[in-house]
Amino acid sequence: MLVIGLTGGIGTGKSEAARYMVSLGAALIDADVVGHEAYTPHAEAWRRVVDAFGEGILQPNGEIDRRRLGAIVFSDPEQLARLNGIMHPLMARMVQERIDALEAGGAEVVVVEAALLYEAGWDSLVQEVWVTDSPEEAVIRRLSQRNGMSEEEARKRLSSQMSRPERLNRADIVIDNSEDVAGMQRAIDGLWAARVKERIEQT
Repeated sequence: MLVIGLTGGIGTGKSEAARYMVSLGAALIDADVVGHEAYTPHAEAWRRVVDAFGEGILQPNGEIDRRRLGAIVFSDPEQLARLNGIMHPLMARMVQERIDALEAGGAEVVVVEAALLYEAGWDSLVQEVWVTDSPEEAVIRRLSQRNGMSEEEARKRLSSQMSRPERLNRADIVIDNSEDVAGMQRAIDGLWAARVKERIEQT
């Protein structure tokens, strides 16, 4: 089974790339979905995060308000490191369990979509890493249009992530998303034919 890690900075089209790879036959493990499951009220991760950040991050129904928690951690590198130190190892275990289950079920290609693939050390769970990439100004424009972020908010979010040069230097494959979705899909088609189909046929 081929396990591909898919990552990229916010606003670079990572989720769109993941959806397209699913349409080509990949099984998907979405780290955001895993994270939501980890935050299930009274689960291990939920307890540890509430202990660390206080009950002020909770909604009335007991769920963690991720926007409120995000406001805390994205403005303070120490708090972000604290949250990541709790969540990353727990989520890595959950991701590995899903990879194992998919392999047991006969999946040929699995995509692990994770914005923090490198930061969390989850690249050790996959065989190769594909990174979506867009110029910074294009990302800021998308975040303004899609998420309603101000330029200042967008730049703050970008500065909290791994730098673009480091992410690109560590990638096995870079998916260019500097233009439109159709262009990115064509790039993925070429990669799929050259790297994925060939590998499946060899095995």
